[in-house]
Amino acid sequence: MKLTVVGCGYLGATHAACMAELGHEVLGMDSDMDKVHVLNSGKAPFFERDLDQLLTKHTQSGKLKFTASYAEAAHFADLHFIGVGTPQTPGEDTYDLTHLYSAVRQLAPRLTGPAVVAVKSTVPVGTAPRVRDLLHEFAPAGDQVEVAWNPEFLRESFAIEDTLRPDRLVLGFQEEHTWAETMLRQCFEKIIDAGAPTIVTDWATAELAKGAANSFLATKISFINAMAEICEKSDADVHQLAEILGHDARIGRRGMRPGLGFGGGCLPKDLRGFTARAGQLGAEAATGILREADAVNTRRRDALVDLAREQFDGDLAGKRITVWGAAFKPNTDDIRDSPALAVAQKLHELGATVTVTDPKALDNARKLHPELDFIEDPIAAVQDADLLLHLTEWAEFGHIDPHRLAHRPAQTMVIDGRGTLNADTWREAGWTVRALGRR
Repeated sequence: MKLTVVGCGYLGATHAACMAELGHEVLGMDSDMDKVHVLNSGKAPFFERDLDQLLTKHTQSGKLKFTASYAEAAHFADLHFIGVGTPQTPGEDTYDLTHLYSAVRQLAPRLTGPAVVAVKSTVPVGTAPRVRDLLHEFAPAGDQVEVAWNPEFLRESFAIEDTLRPDRLVLGFQEEHTWAETMLRQCFEKIIDAGAPTIVTDWATAELAKGAANSFLATKISFINAMAEICEKSDADVHQLAEILGHDARIGRRGMRPGLGFGGGCLPKDLRGFTARAGQLGAEAATGILREADAVNTRRRDALVDLAREQFDGDLAGKRITVWGAAFKPNTDDIRDSPALAVAQKLHELGATVTVTDPKALDNARKLHPELDFIEDPIAAVQDADLLLHLTEWAEFGHIDPHRLAHRPAQTMVIDGRGTLNADTWREAGWTVRALGRR
């Protein structure tokens, strides 16, 4: 097939490369000329594991190219995926759909024949009818342009795997057995034939799917972190408690990781956007648990700051603190709503000199937080530190031998905000070890 992907940020660029991997001819479209140039060179303007290799492979083979022209995209194919960003509205909890509606309005006038527009962007339920109305109003083809909803469920650092071998494929249509369904089934034929569970549903259910999934995942993380608060008051160990709970098949261990909490561009935004939309629909009473999940997540950051202050009797003025981690999770350079940087910023405001290190996210962190110090080498970063904080669980940090660090810091104290360091090994190396939710 020939298809386009409108919007080539994290979602769109990944989707375009993976569709080329499935054998399709793909044209990615983005209004940012610098991004288009980088992508056409076979590189991504962000870090995602194995994506550069896929981009290089298919830009060189000719199956994949990128443009900044809506006219070229409309002429190229009859199937158009839209994967533009839908960030949180500044000062509100709702989704900002500016980029989505702009993309639809610019694509529509160039659709002169039958076409399918499949939206992948995460939106509040009830957006699909508005997209349909805009397309039918501005497209010369009118109601020959069909709308489909195809939500994404990508995990950063696993996005290629999640696209090519998804744990479910959701296809939303206004009516059953439409041309849009035929087109999407043909597009995803290899994925469907490989056994991916495929759920065909209506627009509204498909729109709810991503927000509901992320709201549940956020709640699961916040639940075990709420248990951590109880463990801290009762001298219990939240990691052992999580293991006990995880052996119950109805609960499961996956995703239930106690520590500093979640961040990134999806879980916090989707949790709040889902809650806000439910309130607009008159279902606010159903979202109390989601609001508390958000509150628990925020408290974890405060708890780590309090634990750091506790090591110095509440006074951080002049203390040198090293933070291992800037990305919101390992194997990405994404710093959106990063718990690690939120803690680092707060410590700086309390008078500490904060040095941050991260394998991939330093350039992004420098731009957002010029008031912090940054260094690439995590071992050198510990030099003369009064306190070390482990806040993003990169494998590189876990593999560092604490014996190599013992002579560098001013004080051998570490707080493990992710609970993944081997506490016994660190204590044997002479370190005082503290962790959220552990005695």
